[in-house]
Amino acid sequence: MTVTGLNHALHDGYTDLIYVLLPVWQTEFALSYGLLALMRGLYAGAMAGLQIPAGRIAERIDGKIILMLGTALSALGYVFAGLSGGVLGLGLALTLSGAGSSTQHPIASGAVSRAYGRAARGPLGVYNFTGDLGKAAIPALTSLLLVVMSWRHTLLLLACAGLLVAGCIALLMPAVGRAHTSKATASSRAGSGRGGFQWLLWIGILDTAVRMGFLTFLPFLLRDKGASLPTSGFALAMVFIGGACGKFTCGWLGERVGTLRTVLLTEGGTAACILAVLALPLTPAIVLLPLLGVMLNGTSSVLYGTVPELTPSHRTERAFALFYTGTIGSGAIAPVLYGLLGDALGATMATVATAATALAICPLALALAPYLSDRVHSPRSNA
Repeated sequence: MTVTGLNHALHDGYTDLIYVLLPVWQTEFALSYGLLALMRGLYAGAMAGLQIPAGRIAERIDGKIILMLGTALSALGYVFAGLSGGVLGLGLALTLSGAGSSTQHPIASGAVSRAYGRAARGPLGVYNFTGDLGKAAIPALTSLLLVVMSWRHTLLLLACAGLLVAGCIALLMPAVGRAHTSKATASSRAGSGRGGFQWLLWIGILDTAVRMGFLTFLPFLLRDKGASLPTSGFALAMVFIGGACGKFTCGWLGERVGTLRTVLLTEGGTAACILAVLALPLTPAIVLLPLLGVMLNGTSSVLYGTVPELTPSHRTERAFALFYTGTIGSGAIAPVLYGLLGDALGATMATVATAATALAICPLALALAPYLSDRVHSPRSNA
């Protein structure tokens, strides 16, 4: 669990440190905003597009080996980025690093699931929480390093940290994958292979769409309420802090009260909080944002913890790969769709649409309920 959490923090930090470097690269290589977006898209596209192949390979080869090699590849991608002399080399390096990161979500999630069996829901929530820690820590560290050294040396230093994590995987992580799954673990996973994964996937896609859509409009909503730029930055930080807490706590909540009740609670709470933020003045709206962050991000941990319960044990990595691909793709497409809606109807109505999308998840959760084991959605059986 410790190794997978450290690895998750590294990869999520690698993903978001690009935002810190975009202005630097714009100055260094005289890039347009379109090319800057392409640089970010090359990394994200390689990561999202190769997750399913990575999950399938992990069904044949020890997932520990693939995770170690993927982490090393991601680090080497940043080495090459630091050595790049032009936009072509930078783009190829970021694509390479994104390809390495594609191994992380499906294989590490599968490893946690196999290690904890029926008790994996809480640990998966902690695992997802470590990713948020990496998103906060590594970009912040990058900003500090850029004050005392060049961006090229900064990337080389961060790449060394990635190679160190790859070494930790090689030395400390046990073998994972179908060939190393014990019969006890496989038989103890109640509800494994029960079906209903397609409902879970759609819930994950819509949940991500709500989160990304709302965050797209939040700065504009705050501005219209009279918020200054620093105040908007503080407000966004409150959402992200609440989101990190939501990933940590809602995984355990799902273990205690079940997937169905938790999803209904978080999605209903998300819709109510979004509408409240729209209606409230600036200060009360900011006070509410941490709770909204908990609701926005909390559902994801519950959904991740349910993936292994609905799929056969030998296809756990493949299921996680498909799930992460769907949610990451939704995160890329949803802001565009809501943005078009905002152009047509205005930011307020587009934000109302995100609340309506959250409520639309509730019928999907009810459709998923028959596929959940009694242990999952019966509070007495958790006692």
